[in-house]
Amino acid sequence: NYLSWVLNVKLHLCAKKLRHTIEEDNAASNEERAVALIFLRHHIDDGLKYEYITVENLLELWQNLNDRFEHLKAVVLPKALNDWSQLRFQDFKTVSEYNFALFKIVS
Repeated sequence: NYLSWVLNVKLHLCAKKLRHTIEEDNAASNEERAVALIFLRHHIDDGLKYEYITVENLLELWQNLNDRFEHLKAVVLPKALNDWSQLRFQDFKTVSEYNFALFKIVS
């Protein structure tokens, strides 16, 4: 769920006025970086948490995650767009089946 996770993290950091902490050459204070790093570590998968436990630099952690999962846009997005273009309400017997297919594409 990296693609939705990264959007949620960016929105949260914007709301907390910490979005600049994940950008190159930022002038964030150590306290701002620490708060953002705590948030990132708290909201990543446990397996990834242990894999990146030694990374203490927020920007390095953000870039490592980006390098690892950014390729998903090239893999997942075209399939989702194709599924979306072929989704038709008439193909489903009930509204709940249609909603299930719709939410599956969105996620």
